[in-house]
Amino acid sequence: MAKGTRSARRSRAGAKAGKTARTARSRRPDDPADRVVERTLALAAERSWRRITMNDIAEASNLSLAELLGLYRSKEAILSAFVRRIDRKVLEGGASDGESPRDRMFDILMRRFEALNPHKKSIEAIVRDRSADPIGVLCGGLRLKRSMAWMLEAAGIQSSGLLGRARAKALALVYLAAMRVWFGDDSEDLSRTMAALDKRLRRAESLANFCASIGSCRFGRQEAQETRAA
Repeated sequence: MAKGTRSARRSRAGAKAGKTARTARSRRPDDPADRVVERTLALAAERSWRRITMNDIAEASNLSLAELLGLYRSKEAILSAFVRRIDRKVLEGGASDGESPRDRMFDILMRRFEALNPHKKSIEAIVRDRSADPIGVLCGGLRLKRSMAWMLEAAGIQSSGLLGRARAKALALVYLAAMRVWFGDDSEDLSRTMAALDKRLRRAESLANFCASIGSCRFGRQEAQETRAA
């Protein structure tokens, strides 16, 4: 990534991270569905995710169980709603205007980390607890790939078809690797996260270029053989 682009991103990230955190603290969602998401995340920051019951969530949200059922059928559904909220927040920023696909992808994923930053403690606790839950991991994996497909589209990169699905899976691995660094990144501008994300995107780009060159060589050899046979 160009040095100027990364420096500008660092400056915007610091300002936006602080503003986002202040907004999250002052917000009091009036919509019951939003309130459930917020209170569930708050509970996750206080206790084990596996021990949080739907009754706990209903009580924290000032709802009856029947009212909660009308909004969400499970904790997984609540997490899905939260992820969709983050997806929308990133996409509301519009398409990235980076010069290269890697720069655009960097910008989009940093937007995502900035949106997640006020909820870091809750997310870390949920991720830690879900590692022992195969079903939860599977559901989270499917949800993550859908989100990454949207992130690719926001970066102007096609996400449909076999190649698009492969890109979404590869991007999910990059994102998760950067997330591990993000969990321990307490800087205002998320500098450690930016460095880790940039590094992994460069590796992914190099691997993609290598695979593309191998495919071109194979295609070239096959074409040559067909020409000789004719």
